[in-house]
Amino acid sequence: MTFIKSHWQLLALTALVFALWQTPVVVPLKILIVFLHELSHATAAWLTGGSVEQISLSPAQGGFAITRGGSRFVILSAGYLGSLVMGAGLLMLAMRSTADRMITALLGGLMLLVTALYVRDLFAAGFCIATGLVLLSMARFLGHSANDMVLRVIGLSSLIYVPYDIFDDTIARSSAQSDAYMLAAEFGGPTVFWGGLWLLISLAVIALCLRQILGTRSNIDFRKTL
Repeated sequence: MTFIKSHWQLLALTALVFALWQTPVVVPLKILIVFLHELSHATAAWLTGGSVEQISLSPAQGGFAITRGGSRFVILSAGYLGSLVMGAGLLMLAMRSTADRMITALLGGLMLLVTALYVRDLFAAGFCIATGLVLLSMARFLGHSANDMVLRVIGLSSLIYVPYDIFDDTIARSSAQSDAYMLAAEFGGPTVFWGGLWLLISLAVIALCLRQILGTRSNIDFRKTL
């Protein structure tokens, strides 16, 4: 009972995201997580000495990142796991930090910067520009609590979406042209091995994240205006 009282907002938010998961309401969130997925590929390319040519998103919750050079193994492995780590990071920052407005603004600004540098197609550009401007507006005009809630929604959605996406793309449909399929083709091993490994890692990351954030009371006090 104490656990529920201390975390009822987080539990209710998780239940709401699950309830709306198959509705159009959550589609923008899913596409935002796909953006984090492609950004993770790009980040892996930069960190391993490569470059990024283009980032794209589709209305069907797909996307791609065209990279050159760098470590193919790291780049292919970074998509699902990187977006999960980013989502977990946003959730933990929302829970542990009072800089929520700044974090929301940084995320919005990052989307606009990536759009200007790497996005070439109309849908991806429209989505990233619109989402970036919405996030910047939230950071500018809404208070700490509202921005805290926005970051929690994004973080929780990532923790829900990524494991499901890994299972669906690499295990349930192992013949699909997923990151794991390409990794298996280039480095050996079956697609389901890489997908299963990523799924286990993602569950471990989620468990670690929850262990960190559920140790103390997580409810937002909306009476405070920071």
